[in-house]
Amino acid sequence: MAVTGIISALIIGLVIGVLGRLVVPGRQSIPIWLTIVIGIVAALIGTAIAAAVGVADTRGIDWIELVIQVVLAGLGVALAAGLYGRRGVR
Repeated sequence: MAVTGIISALIIGLVIGVLGRLVVPGRQSIPIWLTIVIGIVAALIGTAIAAAVGVADTRGIDWIELVIQVVLAGLGVALAAGLYGRRGVR
């Protein structure tokens, strides 16, 4: 993978992760690096799901794929915030 590909993946992961944080109500006390990782994983899994369903390649912006990615990121952020928050309580 080229440097531009890695930078692009980080930027997309950050955007998807932040969108995932926005759809989860309340305050999430997870670090930004975890948000980026969740966003990258959600983007990859969301793209795979969209491809399996047949909505990954449409004309214009792939809104359905983006919604799948953001929903997955939201679930990931909620799960991580729950697990990360419990660790600090002990």
